[in-house]
Amino acid sequence: MATRKSQTLELAILGTLKEGELHGYELRKRTLALIGQVRSLSYGSLYPALRDLTQSGYLQVDESAAHGVRRGANPRARISYSLTAAGKERLNELLAEAGPKEWDDESFAVRLALFSQTDVRVRVRILEGRHTKLVERLEAIRESLSRGMERMDSWTLELQRHGEEAVEREVRWLNELIDNARSEEKEMNK
Repeated sequence: MATRKSQTLELAILGTLKEGELHGYELRKRTLALIGQVRSLSYGSLYPALRDLTQSGYLQVDESAAHGVRRGANPRARISYSLTAAGKERLNELLAEAGPKEWDDESFAVRLALFSQTDVRVRVRILEGRHTKLVERLEAIRESLSRGMERMDSWTLELQRHGEEAVEREVRWLNELIDNARSEEKEMNK
């Protein structure tokens, strides 16, 4: 799993399975809750990811429940997945990462959803990185607005203002999260 999207899916799956063993349908439902804001999750992307994670040694497959299924039923729905020791290590590696890909639009929601499993120092770095990224985005939006206001029709202008307000709201929210995380970090270092 090499691409940013596949690594985000990998993190979401491993983070979801940290709670315990799940069958495919429940795993999809819970993983979708983590990544649903940034992308959809079809069985066509979930099962290849599960296969790759299993082949990498990160997941263990339990097919024993499938043997008790009545004749003609879909046994695939009863296959359960759980983390191996290597999967737990891989999850910890992914949770320890705090670089630019962790605060981009694709990954941030998943990272935030897994903050309870993430070291507070890593949380602070991710939040600060996301904040910096959004402040830069806000500056670009404002510059674009000031340059092109006279060329924009009223609807395009409203769309730009809406984008500006959304980024401003997220920056304020991140300021609060950063303050809380820094306070938690200080308490931890006492």
